[in-house]
Parts: sequence; structure tokens; C-alpha cells
Amino acid sequence: MSYDKIPVEYRPLSPWAYFGYNILFSLPVIGFILLIIFSLSNSNINRRNYARSFFVIYIIIIIAVTIIGLAGGFTYLIERIK
Repeated sequence: MSYDKIPVEYRPLSPWAYFGYNILFSLPVIGFILLIIFSLSNSNINRRNYARSFFVIYIIIIIAVTIIGLAGGFTYLIERIK
């Protein structure tokens, strides 16, 4: 099957598209808004799945930073009490 005959929602993304989406999703506020929009849209399934995987990475990073911050805060409080 040729590339032109593949429906738009199933067309694969090029490596440059992944590179561009990486940069776009890394922007602080605009990237997060577009990440949510792309993860909910059905215009291209490959882009939607990539946005969802990037969103999962964001969640894992937020959880890890929260745990490290809480551990550091508790350690500081325990040392301060002594």
C-alpha cells in the first residue's frame, strides 16, 4: 500500500515530526496545553499515542520530584528537631 492511500489518521510520523513534537512538548505552558490537545484528538493516531506517552513521562517526573521533595523536606525537619 502506498503512502498516499493510507488514511490520514493512520499515517506514520516522520523522524523530524517526532523531533519537532519533542521540542514543542518541552515548552513550559504552551507545550503542556498542546500535549493535552494532541493526546485527546483523533486526527492522527500515531501523534495521539506519542502525546500520551509523553504525558505519562510528565506524570512520572512529577511524582518522582514530589517524592524527592517530600523526602528532602522531612529530612530537613528531622535534622532541625535534633
